[in-house]
Order: sequence, then C-alpha cells, then structure tokens
Amino acid sequence: MNVLFLTENFPPETNAAATRVYERAVYWARWGHRVTVLTCAPNFPHGRLFDGWRNKWLQTSEMDGISVVRVKTYIAPNRGRARRILDFVSFGVMAFAVGLVRPRPDVVAATSPQFFSAVAGWALGAARRRPFVFELGDLWPASIAAVGAMRPSRALRAVEKLELFLYRRAACVAALTQSFKDNLTRRGIPEDKIAVVRNGVDLDRYGPRDRDPTYERRWALDGKFVVGYLGTHGMAHALGNVLDTADLLRDRDDIRFLLVGAGAERDGLIAAARARGLDNVVFGDPQPKPAMPAVWSVCDVALVHLKKSPVFAEVIPSKIFEAMGMGLPVLLAAPEGEAGRIVETDGAGLRVPAEDPRALADACRALADDPARRRVLAGASHAARLSHSRERQARRMLAVLDAAASGRGGRVAREDLP
Repeated sequence: MNVLFLTENFPPETNAAATRVYERAVYWARWGHRVTVLTCAPNFPHGRLFDGWRNKWLQTSEMDGISVVRVKTYIAPNRGRARRILDFVSFGVMAFAVGLVRPRPDVVAATSPQFFSAVAGWALGAARRRPFVFELGDLWPASIAAVGAMRPSRALRAVEKLELFLYRRAACVAALTQSFKDNLTRRGIPEDKIAVVRNGVDLDRYGPRDRDPTYERRWALDGKFVVGYLGTHGMAHALGNVLDTADLLRDRDDIRFLLVGAGAERDGLIAAARARGLDNVVFGDPQPKPAMPAVWSVCDVALVHLKKSPVFAEVIPSKIFEAMGMGLPVLLAAPEGEAGRIVETDGAGLRVPAEDPRALADACRALADDPARRRVLAGASHAARLSHSRERQARRMLAVLDAAASGRGGRVAREDLP
C-alpha cells in the first residue's frame, strides 16, 4: 500500500503527534509498505528552526524507510493566536500544493490537532481521487476554547462547521480515544466509520533501567523521591497546580518535582517557581527523543497532568503509555474520564482530581512513604505495556488505512481490527 500522511510535527520534534506518526510509519515501512510523510522543517514548540535546518521550499530525505518531504511554512512560536493560525494555514496550503505532484497514493491521511493538516489532507484526497482518513488526535477547536485561547464567536462556529464537514467527508476517522468517538457520534457522524486506535509506546525503546547518573547529577536528584512530568508545558496542562502542590510539600525535602519539556507556559512557570522560592521544583530543558528513556529513569513516579475541563476528560495522554513501558507508577491528575479508567483498570497507578493541589500533595506523600505500594503499582504498570504497544497500534492503524483504500471505510468499526 502507498500511504501519504500529513503532519505538521515530525522528528526531530518530540511532541506526541510527531512521535506517534513516526513510530507507526517505521513499522509500516518495515512491513513493506510505501510511506511518504508531508511535514515542515522542525521548529516546534519555540517557533525557531532546529540547529542545522533551513526553512526551504522543498527538502526531501529518507528516515528509517520513510520518505520525508518537508515544505516551507510561516514559522511562529507556540503561543498567541494570529501568527499560529498563519503557521497552520501556510502548512496546509504548501502541503496541498506539493501533494498534488507527488506519486499518486492509495490513501491520504492527516492527523490533528493541527487542524489545517486535516483540511489539506481532505483536499488532496479529493483532488487525487483517493480516500481520506482523518486521525483525530484532539477535539480541535473544542480544546482551544477549553483553555480560553478562543472565545465563543462566529469564527469559532465556522471552524466547528468545517470540522464536522471533514469528519463527514473522510472515508473513515481514526479516533485516539473512545471518548472522541462518542463525541462524534453524538454530533451525527456515523458510528460505523469511526475506529478507535489508541496511542501506544515503542517497547523497543522504553523499558525499566537503573537511574541515569548524568541526569541525576545534572538536576541534583540523588537520594530524592522524584515526581516527573515529561512533556509539553501548555495551557491544557495547568501546571501551575504543580507549583501549588510543591508549596504544600515544602516540609518534605526528600520530594522533588521534575518538569522537563517546552511549551507556551514554561517561562511563566519558571518565573513563578523562582518568585515563590520553590526549591523543590526542578525544570529541565527539552531533551532529544532518544534520551527520553534515560530521563524517565530518574523518576520514581510519572506525573500526568491535565486542566480541569470536560474536554480533557476525553484525552489519553501518551505519557501514560511511556510510563508503562518504563515500569513506572502513574500519578494522574485529570478530570474523571477514559485516561483514569485505563490507569485504574490496569492497576497502573493513582488518579486524583484535576487542579486539586491538596489531593495531589497527599498522593505524593503516600507514594513517597510506601515503597511496597509503589512496587505493586510499578509491576502492574509494566505488565500493562503489552496491551498498549506501538506495534499493536501500528497494525490497527494500518488496518484502518487499508479499509479506506479498499472502499470499506464506511464500515471500519465493524472490521476485525488487530
């Protein structure tokens, strides 16, 4: 099968969408399929080109059997609205233009939350007379409205209409959560065309290991109980709540909060922690993807943190599965929803209410003081990894693409997916 996949984020970027698309495509290429990824020069989340890269009109390369085609875009940092929208739109326009002259694929796919990637994917599928698969990675624009970045308006309603148009015109939709599928069916999208393909973890890369001495020394974590948050520091993650929790745990010099990553909120968080004298919060610079297992290794608990909003009850952060791969207990601070059900069903950790610093502080104390309980949770977390492997997700997503290419996308939910 010849797959053309549109994503604005791709390695060496390290966010969830980049990692998901890349790791699955590696399997597809390994299994003999032709995979082309249309993307842009790496710049996320700071809106600055990575070292050694140029924002050229067209640059092509091969990465682990994947044909990677990068197009020129307007580059903007991951904050604000107007410039980011221009960034998204420029990618959509350029990806569509370049996609028109690429070899004709069997199926076109695009992933959200970069919404205009999906617009370009649909347009390419229509122009090339090929089925389009919409991978629903986030309920955009609902998630934008939920963090206050976009207020109810005629513009928002227009985007929502475009969103529904894309779902209807897609041969099928691959939703990352059952909650996303339920949301779409409530809004009139046929249930049979929506497959649930949850996120996963690359078990070839992630696994239990001893603490990495380099990172332990760099962040002065020797002998500390480390609650690690590794990922984007954005509005959706409400990490100010972690600072409030750290404030409640000033008496526990043995507990450290480690926040590693980038995002629109990071500078503000660092300034706030410094102003409040929170010496128990350590900020680490973003690390390259190959280094992430070593970074996870210095953590005793994996913190997964989301804003208190019904929209984020429908999200399953990929950090949960990375923690399982590493054999770490999960401490989930999030609205009650699908992510919590996974953690609790698998026995992989604890869930506390979103944006409740006292509940989070109590959970940190309890885990720090009970090594036996941590070992039980860690064992269950690691055992659950097999149900959430990236290879399994790759097979399932490939089956969705094949169903669309074969004209069976309208009944993909009834397919016997792996």
